[in-house]
Amino acid sequence: MSEIEPWRNPRPVAQSVILNRLASAWLRNWLPAILWAAVIWTFSTKYFSAEQSGSILSAVAHRFFPSIAAETLNLLNHYIRKTAHFAEYFVFCLLLFRAVRGGRKGWRWTWALTAFAIAAGYSALDEFHQSFVPVRTASPYDSLLDSAGAFVSMFVSRLWIRLRGPQEDVSPSRAAAPR
Repeated sequence: MSEIEPWRNPRPVAQSVILNRLASAWLRNWLPAILWAAVIWTFSTKYFSAEQSGSILSAVAHRFFPSIAAETLNLLNHYIRKTAHFAEYFVFCLLLFRAVRGGRKGWRWTWALTAFAIAAGYSALDEFHQSFVPVRTASPYDSLLDSAGAFVSMFVSRLWIRLRGPQEDVSPSRAAAPR
């Protein structure tokens, strides 16, 4: 075994350390967005239908306002559900932007458009999923509302990053480079 075997890496430990670092950075960046996508997918099941949320809202509202009208409850349930659509995709797109950004500093249109495209695509997929759930209905308007939440989140992130000023780059490639 004194011969050099060119197909073998002479320093396998160093290579595995780099791969572990990259995998760790990837997970740190993408895991929150993936987990949030799972939460959104769960919200598309029968357990989070309008009837389910309406019954919970009714129980809570009648506890504090015993004479609340059914029409008021239905309207309140509708607005809560639509606000939830907007908010869940607002958060989702921020998490996607964070993942796409990957620890780099600043704000770039390519990062924002990538995050928005993923969020809007996932929204359409989510509505398609709901079309197969018996107690749910798929609506392109809900997908549009989801996309609006994602769109607004990109402007909020732009404003936030601009107001904070320049930040230090914490990308894995910069952290590993000698100074």
